[in-house]
Amino acid sequence: MSAQPATDYIDKDGFRANVGIVLTRGTGQLFLGGRVGGRGWQFPQGGVNRGERVEDALFRELKEEIGLEREDVEVLGSTRGWLRYRLPRQYVRDRCIGQKQRWFLLSLTADESKLHFDSTSQPEFDRWRWSDYWTPVREVVYFKRRVYVRALHDLGKLIFPDGLPPYPEWWAEVSGAGGGGRHKPAIVRG
Repeated sequence: MSAQPATDYIDKDGFRANVGIVLTRGTGQLFLGGRVGGRGWQFPQGGVNRGERVEDALFRELKEEIGLEREDVEVLGSTRGWLRYRLPRQYVRDRCIGQKQRWFLLSLTADESKLHFDSTSQPEFDRWRWSDYWTPVREVVYFKRRVYVRALHDLGKLIFPDGLPPYPEWWAEVSGAGGGGRHKPAIVRG
C-alpha cells in the first residue's frame, strides 16, 4: 500500500476519471444499488486515482461498493472510450466540472449472498435489487441519464446479440429521445 493518500484524477478539461459497473446475472437483468439515505438508485461507479490503471480501479470499486472480488465476476466487455457528463452548476466544486467514465459489463458468477456494502466506513449503497434492462435510465439522477443510455446501448449487444430489448413506454419522456417504441435515441458523444 502506498503511504500517499489516493487522489482523484481530473483531466485538463475538468473531468474526473471514473469507472462505471453494469453487473448482470446472466438473464439480462441488471444490478441497481440504492444510495444511502434513500437518494435514488444507480450502478456502482467510482473515481480512478492518479496513477491507477482503469482495470485496477474497476476491481477496487467493485469491492468497495458492493463487496465483490475479481473472482466473483466475469468481465464481458467495456466501452471503447470515455463517456462524459457535466455536473449541474450546484454540484461543481474546485475545477471538476463533470465525469468521464469507462463502463464495464460484468456477469455475476458467485452467489448473490456475496453482495454486501460494509467494505468501507462510508458505504455508497444500503440496499439493492435486480432490474430489467432499461429501468436504470429512469432510476438514475437526471444528469447521468444520457451516459446510462449510451453505456447500455454500447454494452447491450454483449448480452443481447440478436437485438436490444424494446424500449418501455416511458422511454421518450425520461431518456430525452423523442418518440417512442423502438426508435433509437439521439446520443451525443462526449
